[in-house]
Amino acid sequence: MTNQLILGGGCFWCLEAVFSRVKGVLEALPGYCGDNELTANYSEVCGGNTQHAEVVKLAYDPQLINLKQLLEIFFHIHDPTTLNRQGNDIGTQYRSILLFSNTDEKQEIEHYINQLQKELASPIVTQVVPSMPFYPAEIEHHDYYERNQNQPYCQMVVKAKVDKYLQMKQQDV
Repeated sequence: MTNQLILGGGCFWCLEAVFSRVKGVLEALPGYCGDNELTANYSEVCGGNTQHAEVVKLAYDPQLINLKQLLEIFFHIHDPTTLNRQGNDIGTQYRSILLFSNTDEKQEIEHYINQLQKELASPIVTQVVPSMPFYPAEIEHHDYYERNQNQPYCQMVVKAKVDKYLQMKQQDV
């Protein structure tokens, strides 16, 4: 059995690079959610001309990893308290967002956020919304970090998130 979760928290290159390293995640597919198919392309989305968010669609094995564990990773590697930005990536396309498929998922996500909020000084601004159409990103954005590790953005931003996840993983051992 495979479950799915769509999430966004900044650049999809970062999310894909992190979640592709998570045991139990079978696929981390970058894409867009929030607007229509005609505007689901990198140029339009990054130009701020759409209502899309850059997201990653995860397929995961619930026997190996559960929703709570995925949420722990997600909230550890990005700042859920900054509205429409992650670091220098600014715009609604970089918003923090979780898309749920059913009432149980929604309740688990909201419970997790409510518990996490008790630990944070600033309010969590992550949107929790019903699932909507997902449009895969152009092929050049798939496995972007793996193919472009020496690119400056990958060195400064993506690698930092991957390292943050790897440190988190080591602490859990």
